[in-house]
Amino acid sequence: MRKLDLMTVVGLVGGTAMLVASLLIGGNAGIFWNFPSVLITVGGSIAATMISHDIEQIKNVFRLTKQCFTTETVEPYALIEMFGELAKKARREGLLALEDDMDRLPDPFFQKGLQMMVDALDPELIREILETDIEHMQYRHQIGAGVYKTWGSFAPAFGMIGTLIGLIQMLVRLDDPSALGPGMAVALITTFYGVILANLVLLPMANKLELRSQEEVLIKSIIMEGIIAIQSGMNPRILEEKLMAFLPPERKPAAPQPEEVTFSA
Repeated sequence: MRKLDLMTVVGLVGGTAMLVASLLIGGNAGIFWNFPSVLITVGGSIAATMISHDIEQIKNVFRLTKQCFTTETVEPYALIEMFGELAKKARREGLLALEDDMDRLPDPFFQKGLQMMVDALDPELIREILETDIEHMQYRHQIGAGVYKTWGSFAPAFGMIGTLIGLIQMLVRLDDPSALGPGMAVALITTFYGVILANLVLLPMANKLELRSQEEVLIKSIIMEGIIAIQSGMNPRILEEKLMAFLPPERKPAAPQPEEVTFSA
């Protein structure tokens, strides 16, 4: 289950609001709107991105985009505790008893690994299958982030193209000095659009997709190692300690402080 990622929403809304506010404070915000510049920057960069990728990659990126606005609710430490409980149950009742725990985590990757463990597949075969799943998941995520990176790289370039077009149109009218200033302003607006689109929207979203991929790899790596450790009969306490190695120090539970010992005089 996923929940709304407020950081993405606050970043986009806050960045847009501050940009609009700065334009309004500076005077006439209407001069920053130019429809032909929008067509050149947005339309041109989208066309170039479509040329760079195939239709399946473009379709998948819209499905992956929602991950920029949501975050995984599975807490790694809670997942490790769950595997500790499963290890204890496996020791008491055997691996077949874990078939009843398939629905403890609504994750097809977890359910697939647990089923292979219950079916007594070789641990190395389980590892090979699950690692292949993780690798292909990373590949799909890299493609999604790559589409946004490609789009983000083309947007400023087409902004510059729009600026060149505007300069050419301005130079044609050199006989009218009064048109030079407004013409230069319109020419520069296209570059403005490209830079804003790339650095406020596209490249940050590519970075967020990469972050989501890293988080999902962490969860799936814990699941894979937990399943293989249970099948090998590892001690539940040792299993939890092994899985804790995946967590950074700040995400590990604080060690209990020893009680103070006082001596009477």
